[in-house]
Amino acid sequence: LCINTGEKQSTPALREVTDDDVNVRNKRFAFPNDQFFFKTTAQMQKTFTDLPEALDNTNEIVDKVEPIHLTRDILLPNFPVAKRFQIHTKEETIGKYKVSAESQNQWEYLRHLTLEGAEKRYQSLTDEIKERIEFELFTIKMMGFAGYFLIVSDFIRAGREKGVFIGPGRGSAAGSVVAYCIGITNIDPIKYNLLFERFLNPDRKSMPDIDTDFDDEGRQKVIDYVVEKYGKNQVAQIITYGTMAAKMSIKDVARVMDLPLPESNALAKLVPDKPGIELRRVLHAPLKTKDGEKSLEEKDGLGNDDLENVKKLREIYKQQQTPASKVLHEAERLEGSVRSTGIHAAGIIIAPQDLTDLIPVATAKDSPLWVTQIEGNDIESAGILKMDFLGLKTLSIIKHALALIKQLYDVAIDIDTIPLDDAKTFELYQHGATIGTFQFESPGMQKYLRELKPDKFGDLIAMNALYRPGPMAYIPNYIERKHGREAISYDLPEMQEFLE
Repeated sequence: LCINTGEKQSTPALREVTDDDVNVRNKRFAFPNDQFFFKTTAQMQKTFTDLPEALDNTNEIVDKVEPIHLTRDILLPNFPVAKRFQIHTKEETIGKYKVSAESQNQWEYLRHLTLEGAEKRYQSLTDEIKERIEFELFTIKMMGFAGYFLIVSDFIRAGREKGVFIGPGRGSAAGSVVAYCIGITNIDPIKYNLLFERFLNPDRKSMPDIDTDFDDEGRQKVIDYVVEKYGKNQVAQIITYGTMAAKMSIKDVARVMDLPLPESNALAKLVPDKPGIELRRVLHAPLKTKDGEKSLEEKDGLGNDDLENVKKLREIYKQQQTPASKVLHEAERLEGSVRSTGIHAAGIIIAPQDLTDLIPVATAKDSPLWVTQIEGNDIESAGILKMDFLGLKTLSIIKHALALIKQLYDVAIDIDTIPLDDAKTFELYQHGATIGTFQFESPGMQKYLRELKPDKFGDLIAMNALYRPGPMAYIPNYIERKHGREAISYDLPEMQEFLE
């Protein structure tokens, strides 16, 4: 209570509700007594020794409660289609999935848009393209996701009409020809040999994930469009819960317990600066590999200096009744507790009906929309469609740059049709002059670009794919092999044609 209300334990507690301002002043909120916790069975039996049937009656009620299964299939918002596409009237089983008549009708419209878009995207529809389109459309129909594609395509189209700059597409969605044909992405997956199955796999039914990038100035226009189309009661942002990490739990408890700030900071500094480090492990886990499994040295990668600080922290922890020791014991108990709430930077949910009929929602001072009380990781399990509306400053910069070029030189540039083999542009990449270039501006990436000296678009694709935890270890090998300084080998000769 003190942490959440910003008070100290030493502040006198107000344990009774009152309207007397004088009585309230200089006092902190507190519960009337110390019994506000979930008691164990033994504690309840002791409390009700004179009335044991109270426990029996409670257990009888519990036994009669039917478990509620909160997990449900995704409920897509209604996306109406023209009457000429409403040719299905009953549910149909396709493969192992049951597809509603509504979803089939939406699929008819999606197929129409796809074929119409394919003629614009491709100069000639080869057998390969036709086969790929039909395969994707069949998969989408079978899994009942036609409505999802229509919803995303609709708000992207609306965004473009409102002058919002929209990214060409990224992530696994770029592997869909259907998404390319209906304008969700601007990347030809056939040209770049991208796999549709990474995006949508009939053997694993989960919602397709389309991350959409908008210029950060225009993002709100698209959200406003979605709210207007589906209704304010059916659109919400997603809550985030901030929990107390190791250092923060120490500092919060120290403040509440009146531990002087220098001592509080000194305690917190003894906790190693490692992302995700847990105070419980710092205080109790084996120090070194020789001391046992999952040691701090092995699992958390702590060096000698960090381990020495951990030893000091444990000595303080063992001192029992000292103020610093009490802080550590309380901080250990509170670590991981929810400390604050926020709003997901990109997540928006759209429901087919009033959200209050489906999930708990709340208001937030930073949002005119409702906010879910369920986090993003679990929101889809509750049957709610989650979309990521990402606002990128980079897109705003490109938008303004194109406007300035038009204003100063009367040259209109279509950013989606610029050549990808411009020699001067590759010179910038070869020199690592990429500040302001999305995903290529970090010092580490600039270093590797200078070593790689990319001269084709495929090099940039490879670097973007490799520059992440895990594959990063192979970047030096990739660079050496590009320049012919290291032999290229294949673990399986049969895979050579696919990997070249």
